Amino acid sequence: MTARSGIGFDSHRFEEGRRLVLGGVEVPYTRGLAGHSDADVLAHAVTDALLGAAGLDDIGLHFPDTDEHWRDADSIELLRRACALLDENGLAPVNVDTVVLCEAPKLGPFRDAMRERLADALGLAAADVGVKFTTGEGMGFVGRGEGIAALATATVAAHGSG
Repeated sequence: MTARSGIGFDSHRFEEGRRLVLGGVEVPYTRGLAGHSDADVLAHAVTDALLGAAGLDDIGLHFPDTDEHWRDADSIELLRRACALLDENGLAPVNVDTVVLCEAPKLGPFRDAMRERLADALGLAAADVGVKFTTGEGMGFVGRGEGIAALATATVAAHGSG
């Protein structure tokens, strides 16, 4: 095997009284995202993309929302644990590319911090992690401002082949 790719997707609805965390960065906003963990859709999508590329099922299998151990978990820590699973299987991340679908708040000012946090958790250079943003143009749950979604692709390779 030289390289394998995976895709991840996650979405969460907004909830009052929670903090908004995306890519491991707390974003000041009036609402956060509902979820069992910190509901970081960006970190969750990256985690699923990595696990999928490695053939290791998905985030729900490894960190189920039925397990109280993961309640309010830091999703960057879950991403680190997923990377450890890859390592145990002789694999390592090569690169990740993401897009966050969000009507508000504006996320551009947080791009570099998100890229750095994700890269650190993945053991990659920031240049190997893409973080992009788009809106729903008023369509669907994202466009109506009901929540946030994220999509990620990841490439993994056997140790020493990336």
